[in-house]
Amino acid sequence: MAAPLINIKEVSYEYEQTKALDHISMTVEAGDFLAILGPNGSGKSTLLKIMLGLIRPSEGSVELFGIDSKQFKHREWIGYVSQKSNSFNSAFPATVQEVVAGGLAKKAGLFHKLPKNTAQQVEEALDAVGMKSFKNRSISELSGGQQQRVFIARALVSKPKVLILDEPTVGIDVQNVQAFYDMLAALNRERNITLVLVTHDVDTVTDRISHVACLNQTIHFHGFKDQLHMMSDEKREAWYGHSVRKIHHTEGSHTHA
Repeated sequence: MAAPLINIKEVSYEYEQTKALDHISMTVEAGDFLAILGPNGSGKSTLLKIMLGLIRPSEGSVELFGIDSKQFKHREWIGYVSQKSNSFNSAFPATVQEVVAGGLAKKAGLFHKLPKNTAQQVEEALDAVGMKSFKNRSISELSGGQQQRVFIARALVSKPKVLILDEPTVGIDVQNVQAFYDMLAALNRERNITLVLVTHDVDTVTDRISHVACLNQTIHFHGFKDQLHMMSDEKREAWYGHSVRKIHHTEGSHTHA
């Protein structure tokens, strides 16, 4: 049996004697589309940083692709898309294809030339997110949702094995959010890209995902999305801090066996 892509065991983390994470255990398997849910201050950003190897846990261990995170060298295997509004100057003078090609720099190294087939790789990544026809446009001319698709293409161009997205719908018009999640589901289903979606908004848990982790300093639920109804109303409210609408299964949902 293949090792999980991400395996977090009894991880805790403290900021100045304040516990942000308390004995977290969870896995991400190949092919998962996992949504990590939790209110503001629940530890989602800290968990993300631990997954990405940016910080070390105070307790516990993290394995990436079966390798202890301290010894893990293949950081290009993990793609990351941050909140656009916090990470990008929309007036930056670059074309869409230039922005996406920049995603190969991490793989090539700072002082190495980009591969000869860079243009083809860029087009493939843009095609995956439905933005191929925009390759010569300036990034500043695009809507928030279009820009975020370009940033996903930038993360995909180096062909990562898992893609982590931190609240990716920030800055996207409400009417375009559903199409955005359709695109993510297609990446997961048709291109077999493992996805980890981090959000504080319960409403973003749609029938497109396969797994859910409910986080608030500790894990209150982690498993198949269709099993989330097993969480009692009391535990649900204790997890999120107030009453939340139940997430339910509807016909046509996408799950993993």
